[in-house]
Amino acid sequence: MGTLEYNSSRPAIDIEDVTLAHLKIVIGTKLRRNESFMMTWLPKPEVPSGRLTIWVHPSIPLVLEFDQPMVATIDPKRVTHMMEQLNSRGELVLDQL
Repeated sequence: MGTLEYNSSRPAIDIEDVTLAHLKIVIGTKLRRNESFMMTWLPKPEVPSGRLTIWVHPSIPLVLEFDQPMVATIDPKRVTHMMEQLNSRGELVLDQL
């Protein structure tokens, strides 16, 4: 289980390494193109709160920390699906990936 830390303003988001590897490609592609977007997720089950959304922007620090030292196998179809969902909605919803 890896983590995604954004702007150090909240606790890191726990994400499985395989999903995090795919997110790395999608987020990296959008930020390399200087394209900002929203990202939404459900917090940890033990935290009784609603959905969280952040505005992802190239100027805000982002840290992806993988639990496993091995690079996860990337499924190009999954990356394509994630990009299509993001581009059609303008938002990346982590629990719907």
